[in-house]
Amino acid sequence: MASNTHDPAELGELEREILSIVWRLGSVKAEQAREELDRTLKDSTVRTVLRRLEEKGYLAHSVDDRTFVYRPAESRQKVAGRAVKRIVDWFCEGSVEALLVGMVDSQVLDRAELQRLATRIAEAQKQAGKSIAAGENKQEAKR
Repeated sequence: MASNTHDPAELGELEREILSIVWRLGSVKAEQAREELDRTLKDSTVRTVLRRLEEKGYLAHSVDDRTFVYRPAESRQKVAGRAVKRIVDWFCEGSVEALLVGMVDSQVLDRAELQRLATRIAEAQKQAGKSIAAGENKQEAKR
């Protein structure tokens, strides 16, 4: 499947609610999704929303005994990452640093969370360094 380029900010409230249910449960049939909702909707409405989420690239389906079973096509983190990228582009002129500083200043992130992020970034950089070094070693071995 091609990379999803749909803007998560354009999802409606019901779409977000159903998508959250699918992420939480892992896979659902339309009836299960309808039962999980905190509101009364027709089965056809839920089926339509599931189909639209699939068309937008958020869900995929398989068929089990003539019943569509929907599952996430993308992780919650990947979709959240795209949503945050939109915010960074719109409000921070593309600067993730500006976003993080704003989150600290607005007390969205506390020191402990910031430290955990710094640790994860350091680990990712270390892993990237190992991958680069492994690639260089392969090139050396070929020579």
